[in-house]
Amino acid sequence: MTDRALVLGGGGITGIAWELGLLAGLAERGIDLTGADLIVGTSAGAVVGAQIATGVDVEERYGAQLAQPPGERAAALDKGTMLRLGLAMIGRPDAQRVRARIGRLALRASSVPEAERIRVIGERLPVHEWPERALRITAVDAHTGEFVVFDRDTGAPLVEAVAASCAVPGIWPPVTTAGRRFIDGGVRSPVNADLAAGFPRVVVIAPVVRGIGPLVGVDAHVATLRADGSRVTVVSPDTAAVTAIGRNVLDPARRAPSARAGRAQAAAAAEAVAEVWSS
Repeated sequence: MTDRALVLGGGGITGIAWELGLLAGLAERGIDLTGADLIVGTSAGAVVGAQIATGVDVEERYGAQLAQPPGERAAALDKGTMLRLGLAMIGRPDAQRVRARIGRLALRASSVPEAERIRVIGERLPVHEWPERALRITAVDAHTGEFVVFDRDTGAPLVEAVAASCAVPGIWPPVTTAGRRFIDGGVRSPVNADLAAGFPRVVVIAPVVRGIGPLVGVDAHVATLRADGSRVTVVSPDTAAVTAIGRNVLDPARRAPSARAGRAQAAAAAEAVAEVWSS
């Protein structure tokens, strides 16, 4: 019976680690979210979603978060980039127009070569083929601002789809796939939980819950899901996890503390998650 959806939100490299820690900790308590009938992944959640949907062992991926980062450079949204992103949100409030303005910023920004970024994402995914079960990866067209959902039928290779969903504007280059250039799916929403519509049971794991400007936060999507009859629970970083993650979610040095904090938080989150998932 296809009735359980797992939604994994964005949150940088620390978000990947925290999500994997949480998933490992829940599995340790007998709550296996990796068996979801639908997995929705945005940005960091796209990496984690692709890993678990393709059958990678979550305990092994958690362990990988504790190892020394393999040469990945730290990145950060500097004040100039933050200012330009803020200015892109000023003007006509139409959400797609705002996303297109952010896309233009991303297309003009100086960054690493696109091929290098795709290589990094590929190294994070032990399996590079789309799974048979439902996996939806979110992105935004950098030119038009259109919200796009990749799956195994859209023609985009899995690694490119995930790289597109992780293309933080102003930090990483837009990614070319299926003949178009794309930026981070988090430009539309940090979770895009509305893609779980129609599933009676939904667990949302969200390193970031708030939307900025036209970005839709977790609460709005969850309210709509519940109004349509879905049972939904949301897990976001607790105080200890926020401290472990730190101020820069793109810093590989914060990966191991974030993973451990996610695993520790599973103890407190287990009851609410099990009530939705296992009942």
